[in-house]
Amino acid sequence: MSFPTPPGGRGRQPEPGSGGQSLSDWAAGLPRQQAPERPSPATSISPAPPTPPRRRAGVIDREIAPDFPIADYARHAGSGEEEPTGRMPGLGDTPAPPPPPPAPGAPLPPRPQGTWSRLQGRPDASADDEATVAQPVVGPPPPAGDERAAAPLHEAPRDAGTEPHDDDYTGGLEVIVDDGGPRRGRRARRAAEHDDHDDHDAHDAHDEHADTRPRRRRPVAVVLSLVVLAGLVAGIVFGGKALLGLINPADEDFTGQGSGSVQVRVAEGDTLSDIGRTLADADVIASVGPFVDAAEGVPAAMGIQPGVYGMRQQMSGAAALDLLLDPATRLFSRVTIPEGFTVQRVLERLAQETETPIEELTAVAADPGALGLPPYANGLLEGWLFPATYDFEPETTPAQMLQQMVARTVQTLDSLGVAEADRLTVLTKASLVQAEAALPADMGMVAQVLENRLADGMRLQLDSTVNYASGKDGVTTTAEDRANPSPYNTYYAAGLPPGAIGNPGEDAINAVLSPTPGPWIYFVTVNPDTGETRFAVTDAEHAANVALFRQWLRDNPN
Repeated sequence: MSFPTPPGGRGRQPEPGSGGQSLSDWAAGLPRQQAPERPSPATSISPAPPTPPRRRAGVIDREIAPDFPIADYARHAGSGEEEPTGRMPGLGDTPAPPPPPPAPGAPLPPRPQGTWSRLQGRPDASADDEATVAQPVVGPPPPAGDERAAAPLHEAPRDAGTEPHDDDYTGGLEVIVDDGGPRRGRRARRAAEHDDHDDHDAHDAHDEHADTRPRRRRPVAVVLSLVVLAGLVAGIVFGGKALLGLINPADEDFTGQGSGSVQVRVAEGDTLSDIGRTLADADVIASVGPFVDAAEGVPAAMGIQPGVYGMRQQMSGAAALDLLLDPATRLFSRVTIPEGFTVQRVLERLAQETETPIEELTAVAADPGALGLPPYANGLLEGWLFPATYDFEPETTPAQMLQQMVARTVQTLDSLGVAEADRLTVLTKASLVQAEAALPADMGMVAQVLENRLADGMRLQLDSTVNYASGKDGVTTTAEDRANPSPYNTYYAAGLPPGAIGNPGEDAINAVLSPTPGPWIYFVTVNPDTGETRFAVTDAEHAANVALFRQWLRDNPN
């Protein structure tokens, strides 16, 4: 038989000896411990012996009652009668005679009722009518010949939702009811995992065995694979060509000299590739490549100037290059402004060369603020239209023309390092030098004469200022002209005029900035045809030079 096992404590209890041994005999065979000797009453009183440890009630002490009737006590306990905890029956009384030995094969006496036997069962638990079966310890397999090796492994079912007990380590009998229900707990899960693992191993073994068998490919599948591969290769080839065509289009080219007309602008700093893209956008050439290839062998192609060019459409790259290198292809108005031109003469030259109405130019010149004139110019446009050669494109406005000239003057003064506070004075002196000196080599000496006269407090008495005030041209003046009360008339007004009397060039500006040292006070151009000029320190020298000039006038009456 098996004894009831407390829940959660499945410790295996040792079984009584085989062969029908009774519980009393089995308990009597347990080893006994000798009781300590007790002192005799006659012995003198000695210190009290140490108090023995307290023993729990109901525990049999074989030192005191070695012949306690365990069987009778078990029958008494099995009757269900409750007794208060205290001295167990028979302890300290006259020992009872031993019971007769049980007959061979008689059943063991019932186990004494304990705490677990008195516990009430759960009302919701199903009746357990099945006989309990002793199970072996879960662990390594028992040695050969052990009868317990053949015992099946079971586990009692649990209700759904109940907390599983720790079944990892068991060492005794297990009470189960095999009702065919689902198994729960860690062992059930482990068993399921083990079964799954076995199933996977079986499938893997089957697959490995199946893989070892040779596979035969059908001809249709092989042909279909080749067709798909060929289509993939063709798609890569043709698709790659199309993609390259989009990224780097083929160098297409027109043939012939083209037809029609179109204006194309070449910007400042454009490279040959930039020019080619501009031509392609205007449908002059088909693509950039042929144009650049043709230009690489022509050194003059690197000298294509910025501007507007009159081209034809759908030209070959080489024909377009030849047309760009032709000076007549460039559409612009080239205007040269000589040194010393006044504002009025500059406007007249612009109107003539650019076919711009003079009225439009005059109206723009009357508003110096719209032309970018600096504040230190005092609103005077004279002297700020730098003399040079300009290329004005067809769509250039009158204001843009004058703005370019003013900007060129400012740029020149910046490059020469002229301070802004001195720029109006420098330009005024430079305009006088530009008007009086016939040759650039004489400009430094003329600038020095001006400085010497201003230093001595003398009037400049320059005929160029008289003619500017009178609005005349020429090299001579009349007494009436010299009497003109204009601030620009240096015969009439002392010192410098309020502004420039013309637009000086860079040479005249440099002469003012670095005049030629000398004591000269007078100068006169004795031959206007050749520009010969004589300088003098005294009045007598100057009078002799004036006589030479008058002789030239007599020789050239017109």
